[in-house]
Amino acid sequence: MGNCYIIGAFGFNEEIYPKAEDFVIAADGGYEALTKKGIRVDCVMGDFDSLGYTPEHKNLVIHPAEKDDTDTRLAVEYGYSLGYRKFLIFGGIGGRLDHTLANMQTLLGLCRMGAQAYLIGEGKIITVVENGSFEFSGSERGYLSLFPADGAVSGVYLKGLKYTLDNAGLVSDRALAVSNEFINEKALVRVDKGALYIMWYEDYKEGEGRAYDNNRCNI
Repeated sequence: MGNCYIIGAFGFNEEIYPKAEDFVIAADGGYEALTKKGIRVDCVMGDFDSLGYTPEHKNLVIHPAEKDDTDTRLAVEYGYSLGYRKFLIFGGIGGRLDHTLANMQTLLGLCRMGAQAYLIGEGKIITVVENGSFEFSGSERGYLSLFPADGAVSGVYLKGLKYTLDNAGLVSDRALAVSNEFINEKALVRVDKGALYIMWYEDYKEGEGRAYDNNRCNI
């Protein structure tokens, strides 16, 4: 099975190329971003407060404006119900900070549902690893930061980066693993106990690169 692409209301600059086996969900205002780029939409869902109108689409799922979950979370649950276990979420970083934080919580929820999920945009990628490891291909450049996602974590290891860790602990009330650097080597992040947000981004000038690149990114 392919990947589930979820495109949120906040604009994105990344180039995405869904394959035939992938499923593309436009979450509310993400519909407009996709149609402008000429990218196919397999499902449109949301309350459409961001979009401002209800689009015409053969696979339209309408949610009430007053609800417990965000449009992104509902889109994730829909994709998960179809059997997808890898989620690429675009247009969910930037704009309102509360929405970005809500999307990060969605990443943690997906991790605990046994899925891989990535929040992509603004030249950044955020994912979660819990009681496990995440590997980088060595082609990344720029910076990497770690943040505990649900309380303190222990048994943290970093290899192949400018600053390494060996069986370290991280806590939620102090930033101790911010702005590490890739050094053109395969890198490893491992946590033995707990959940970590892993964020990496590139220091780039407009038009010179993105953290997400189909030809280079390891996700």
